[in-house]
Amino acid sequence: MTNMTHLLIVDDDEEILLLLTRFFETYGHEVSVASDGREMFAVLEAASINLVILDLMMPGENGLELCAELRKKSQVPIIMLTAVDALTDRIVGLELGADDYITKPFDQRELLARVKAVLRRIEPMRQPTTQTRPLLLFGSWRLDIARRELRTAKNILIPLSGREFDLLLAFVERPHEVMSRDQLLDLAHGERHDAFDRSIDTQVSRLRRKLEPNAKDPSIIKTVRSGGYIFTLDVRPG
Repeated sequence: MTNMTHLLIVDDDEEILLLLTRFFETYGHEVSVASDGREMFAVLEAASINLVILDLMMPGENGLELCAELRKKSQVPIIMLTAVDALTDRIVGLELGADDYITKPFDQRELLARVKAVLRRIEPMRQPTTQTRPLLLFGSWRLDIARRELRTAKNILIPLSGREFDLLLAFVERPHEVMSRDQLLDLAHGERHDAFDRSIDTQVSRLRRKLEPNAKDPSIIKTVRSGGYIFTLDVRPG
């Protein structure tokens, strides 16, 4: 991760935009801002953005709607901001593809730490496997570790959030191995993850909807009673 990471902050509160811009620039980040979805997509089209900090409560399209729309077009990491500390909003945000979630009011240093953590997770060359095993094949799928992309046998790109990719990588690197929820959280998000206990279930459900022929009767990522989950497909290097 370089010192010139380019962040996009989306919030309709001008004071917050100014405050966070000054703060992140102090720590060597380039910052762009937007006050609504139209401006957000204009910036994303014009600049190479490394991470989006997206407010939930905005006029017009809210943050959840913008998160869902953005995730259809881009794999850029997203951290959601909200003044509402509701478990439902967290779950919905994760289901729509957000990579992390922080509630207002927050300490700026905590937000900085979360930005760094998310960027570390999505850093393509963060692990030796990106050099020795850039491609992993399983079933009719191809996982490109270096590019952080999942594609079908017909080369169709399947959008994955940063958390979804990290979780899938944890599974395919340990096929046929029963892993508990805590193990998966540690493997996918690091031992200092802040995720609440059941967040891994939400992320598994999202992966199933993208991988399974029938997400309601999963055959690829199976639940093991009182154990966790197991990835059933054979995995081979590409």
